[in-house]
Formats: sequence, structure tokens, C-alpha cells
Amino acid sequence: MSSVDIKPAGWKLVEVGRVVTLRSGPFEGKLATIVEIIDPGRILVDGPSSKEGAVVPRQAVPTSTVSLTPWVIPNLPKAAGTGPVKKLWEKHEVDKKWAESSWAKKRQQQDRRKNLTDFERFKVLRLKKQARFEVLKAQAKVRAAAKA
Repeated sequence: MSSVDIKPAGWKLVEVGRVVTLRSGPFEGKLATIVEIIDPGRILVDGPSSKEGAVVPRQAVPTSTVSLTPWVIPNLPKAAGTGPVKKLWEKHEVDKKWAESSWAKKRQQQDRRKNLTDFERFKVLRLKKQARFEVLKAQAKVRAAAKA
């Protein structure tokens, strides 16, 4: 008999304690954690964020409207109340991990670009044009130096 070491593939599983982002509804883009799995299509989430305006009240949501993140709050008791969830949320610094993630930074930049005025879009266009001109000027210098 050979000994085979089988390791899980590292998939993100729908499990109690998994941190999720809501993709639709009034709390779109906010973080919550899975508190209980109701059935294969619905989960109970609670988002006791310490940030102002980022709190998601305890509610049942369809699994199709959430995106799973790589973070899990370990040892979260099944059907835990908001108090214990908030303590573990702060202990594991979920808000800090989210703020440092590239996912959050990309989402923040998309929101910023979405809310630009026409004049701000025009300024961005001009700045990109100036940067492109400077790059082309530097490349021309390098090509001229290489010829000589």
C-alpha cells in the first residue's frame, strides 16, 4: 500500500464563519459573515462592521447574491448572535483585511471613476495625454542615443 497525501484544493466553501460580500440589494458591496446555512439556496448573514454605514443587519439572503471572500472567522458558533459575531469580527480584523485587499481597492477606484463629473473626466484625459507624451519623449531620447 502506498501512502497518498490528499490535500483540499483550497476552494472557497460556503461555511459558517466565511466572510462574504453582498452583490445586490440595499447592502450591495458591504461585508457580512455567514452565521448559518438555512438550505442549499439561502444563508443567514450578519455584518457587524465597526465602520459607519457598513453594517449589514442579520438577514437571510440567497447564495446567488453573495461573493465568497478568502477569509473565514474560525470557531464561530452556529447561529451565533450579533454580539459574539462582532467580537470575533473585531478580533480577526476583518475590516482591516478587506481595506488592504486588491478587491476593495479596485472597487473603490471603480466607484470613484463612476462618480466623476464631465470636467473631472476631461482633466483625467488631459493628464493621461501629458503622461503619454512624456513617455514617448523619453523613448525618442533613448532611440537617438542608441543610434549615435
